[in-house]
Amino acid sequence: MDPILLGKGLTDDIPVTLLPRYGNRHGLVAGATGTGKTVTLMTLAEGFSRLGVPVFMADVKGDVAGLAVAGDGNEKLRQRAAEIGVAGYAPEASPVLFWDLYGKLGHPVRTTVSEMGPTLLGRILELNDTQAGVLDIVFKLADDRGLLLLDLDDLRALLNLVAEERKDVSTEYGLVSAQSVAAIQRALLRLSQDGGEGFFGEPALELADIMRVGPDGRGVIGILAADQLILKPRLYATFLLWLLSELFENLPEVGDLDKPKLAFIFDEAHLLFDDAPAALQQRIEQVVRLIRSKGVGVYFCSQFPDDVPDNILGQLGNRVQHALRAYTPRDQKAVKTAAETFVPNPKLDVAATLSQLGTGEALVSTLQDKGVPSPVQQTRIAPPRCRMGAISAAERAQVRAASVLGTRYDQPVDRESAAEMLAARAQAAADSAQAPPARGTRAGGRAAPEQDEGGFGKAVSDVLFGNGRRQGVIEASSKQAARTITNQIVRGILGGIFGGKRR
Repeated sequence: MDPILLGKGLTDDIPVTLLPRYGNRHGLVAGATGTGKTVTLMTLAEGFSRLGVPVFMADVKGDVAGLAVAGDGNEKLRQRAAEIGVAGYAPEASPVLFWDLYGKLGHPVRTTVSEMGPTLLGRILELNDTQAGVLDIVFKLADDRGLLLLDLDDLRALLNLVAEERKDVSTEYGLVSAQSVAAIQRALLRLSQDGGEGFFGEPALELADIMRVGPDGRGVIGILAADQLILKPRLYATFLLWLLSELFENLPEVGDLDKPKLAFIFDEAHLLFDDAPAALQQRIEQVVRLIRSKGVGVYFCSQFPDDVPDNILGQLGNRVQHALRAYTPRDQKAVKTAAETFVPNPKLDVAATLSQLGTGEALVSTLQDKGVPSPVQQTRIAPPRCRMGAISAAERAQVRAASVLGTRYDQPVDRESAAEMLAARAQAAADSAQAPPARGTRAGGRAAPEQDEGGFGKAVSDVLFGNGRRQGVIEASSKQAARTITNQIVRGILGGIFGGKRR
């Protein structure tokens, strides 16, 4: 199988490639803003797609969408392609599906509250340990009572239930405080205001729909609109981590393949690790380490290599490092760190070259035969065949109209779940409390004798037992008798008290 051509080495004048069989060994694309990272990502995505490998990536700035439209193929790009050795270079659009958590720039991406789980949901809501423990109890209670948690309304209904039954729930599951429940409700309000309301619900995203191959054999590139999502970094990072976790948990083990089953490109990767608790970082490390055995290659993109923790950075075998400008002490440290992570090339001063690279150039090292990293090469990156820039609203609409998934995802489905079930139970209880007394009973629970609907029997009953508007003979007689007896008792007692003093 032909390798993916990334560019041409300027040091040794050789093609720099990525071997498909090591595409699931993960990678890193790093570099300062404006050095060409996005173009490299597009070249990488096109390369995987042409091999029949589906790709899923985020469009942070709006220009990755250019993959859906053929480039202009100007003379400058053709000349660059010829110099690098890109065979058969010509403008070409890639098969693309647009996705959007908000449902505006692509098919809506949804998952259910249950599928997200309490751990990742707690991260989105920024809960502390105590509040996260209460959220665990809410999920457990929903499971025990057979209540589906699909959307945020369901979660709110369960929180209200826990608040109402707080004492019983605390006894059975562990202490639940009203303050913790209120804190989770406030966090849900913030999430709703951030646009998270539409993310939870059905139809939920099916993994097969981000792992599609087109009729021409090219892998479909799923592009997540993230220009607005990136403003909500926790929602952005948690969604992509959830998607990785779903892939990890649901895909079968496949071992080493000739090419990956999916290439997953995570732009602005530092957002995944910023302020992440230790337990969550361990989860990320576990997923990244093991998901390659499922045939998924993960490619992180960020400004600095040290944006990715060392225990994960060590698993990224394919490296593309664009220029780093050593303007600050942090920049100087990043240059030194990046230089030390490459396999040395005696013909190249890596640290010096890093700060001198031009736009569209990078230091590249990929895994070669037997999984051994190649010596670092100063590389001129190959141009993509697609448009290197944003697309118009009309062009996006045209791509969406041609999608086969519109009928599946564009309209939400609201089936009966926890919120509806609890509301129905509450309504039934209210109706039962307000129901009139059953026929054959009177107010106060006194039974009335069976009678006909009218005629002499009803008249006799009204005289003897009353009819609700006036007393019957029996009721009046019993009350009079009771009053008489009471008066006699009272008089007897008072007479006993005061009578002895009379003379």
